[in-house]
Amino acid sequence: MAKSAASKTQPTTDLPSLFGSEDPLFSSTLVAGVDEAGRGPLAGPVCAAAVILDPDRPVEGLNDSKKLSAARREALAPLIRERALAWCVAWADVHEIDTLNILQATMLAMKRAVEGLGVRPELILVDGNRTPQGLPAPTSAVVKGDARVAAISAASILAKTARDARMAELDKIYPGYGFAAHAGYGTARHVEAIRTLGITPEHRRSFEPVKSMIAGKAAKENEND
Repeated sequence: MAKSAASKTQPTTDLPSLFGSEDPLFSSTLVAGVDEAGRGPLAGPVCAAAVILDPDRPVEGLNDSKKLSAARREALAPLIRERALAWCVAWADVHEIDTLNILQATMLAMKRAVEGLGVRPELILVDGNRTPQGLPAPTSAVVKGDARVAAISAASILAKTARDARMAELDKIYPGYGFAAHAGYGTARHVEAIRTLGITPEHRRSFEPVKSMIAGKAAKENEND
């Protein structure tokens, strides 16, 4: 397990008014914002996005994706992709989540997103209190960065909308689980569907209650042998 793939850093607290594109930091520096979506669900991949915004083509209405309606996120996502200097969405799949653990898989997805940018950033700001190691520019963590840094907000919107679309696709492949409605989170409906329909290849076997369900099934099979 790659314990060194994530670095817990002293979060950045002395940044300027971060949504102010007039600040020299954001008008003269190529700042990449990085965020993820899908750390908590019982099913599906974890998604990360990296965005370098163009100060000459601002996107109005950016905010933490969780504070925006689904319709607003869907409206902003194409504007971000159109106006950003560079953007990339990347993934870590269920196998990687179960093999590495969710933290390390998230760091891997973030690293892939940054490495996929067509423009090399001069500064990387990551939402939260941990950053991936080995990124190509100085990197800082920003607690609640998706509500403080425009580029992180943009990344959060791209990650959330991309993952929601992926879960809607999985809903068609695995009908009955409600993936399009709950995006793989452990709602009562989802847990009941797992008990009724079984565990799919998209379920995270290292997550509870999926892990216990697998163990219980194995125990019953052993009793019957």
